[in-house]
Amino acid sequence: MGLFNFIKNQFIEVIEWTDNTTDTMVYRFPVENKEIKMGAQLTVRESQLAVFVNEGVIADVFYPGRYTLSTENMPIITKLKSWKFGFNSPFMAEVYFVNSKQFTDQKWGTSNPIMMRDKEFGMLRLRGYGIYSYRVTSAEIFLKEVFGTNQQFDTESISGQLKRTILSGITDLLGEAKIPALDLAMNYDELSEQAKNKLQPKFYEFGFELKTLIIENLSLPEEVEKVMDKRTSMGVLGNLNQYTQYQVAESIRDVAQNTGIGGAGVSIGAGAAIGNIMAESLKGNSSSQNTSANSTIECPSCHAQVINNHKFCPECGKPLELKNKCNKCGADIDSGVKFCPECGCSQNLEKFCSKCSAKLSPNAKFCPECGEANT
Repeated sequence: MGLFNFIKNQFIEVIEWTDNTTDTMVYRFPVENKEIKMGAQLTVRESQLAVFVNEGVIADVFYPGRYTLSTENMPIITKLKSWKFGFNSPFMAEVYFVNSKQFTDQKWGTSNPIMMRDKEFGMLRLRGYGIYSYRVTSAEIFLKEVFGTNQQFDTESISGQLKRTILSGITDLLGEAKIPALDLAMNYDELSEQAKNKLQPKFYEFGFELKTLIIENLSLPEEVEKVMDKRTSMGVLGNLNQYTQYQVAESIRDVAQNTGIGGAGVSIGAGAAIGNIMAESLKGNSSSQNTSANSTIECPSCHAQVINNHKFCPECGKPLELKNKCNKCGADIDSGVKFCPECGCSQNLEKFCSKCSAKLSPNAKFCPECGEANT
């Protein structure tokens, strides 16, 4: 029995892999110098694939589940046409467990600036960073193209290749998109989705699927950021003249209150400066008032344009008299007319002085303002 147990223990009866890491992509089951017993149990967990390799050729891929290794449930044998001993004896094979879960929080970033042409700022050098995630979708392609015959393989082993692939795609995308530098921040989501679609074929070549790609930041050069800060400040300040006046007035007030610096002379100078600032600020109001006061009217005699507050026309010298109005119907009545041409009324006429345009009572013969006779 001792010899039988010794021989029995040389055969592998249970094949499984429990991953206790977060970045292992491929694990080769230790079958060196051992044979797999026909009828052994194979356990493939969720997010795993088991790949059998015989004599350097991929024989078959087992998906999540529990398998008994026998002729009936190993279709790989038909691909290889025959196995030694016809599956009635233990056999030699390499078993690779491939982690098919999604590898998240993989970081990418620019080691060198990305060149970009901008209409407003010209040539720019951008720096950026973000994260991406991927998973193995084709174990055959991954083992042939990337893994090889290593004992173990993790995400760090291929991160450099993937990062350079991502940077190349994003650089090309920024050049094609032609988005202004000032609008990059508002297009992160759109650029991320476009970059993901653009890079997907490159990941397929490794047997991967690019699940997500996120652009976290695209930073502008320091000199461009300073220009943007200045523009932002100008927009916040609004009217720069008013802001300047306010700032100067505040500074002068502080100096005037601090009598320990410069004495009375400084206070007097501060007061004079404040007066100048107030005078400047009042110019706007006075100019608007002058504009309204300088409106013109038409002379009824020569039709020249005369400033509104003048009483005599500077062209013909005649008074800018107002027409009388009928108190009954409101019609305009020329001077000297005793009856309203509209309603015939002769009692309720409004009269105006021909010299100073003051309003007169209907029976007044002299103007109470200037003494001019009104007939």
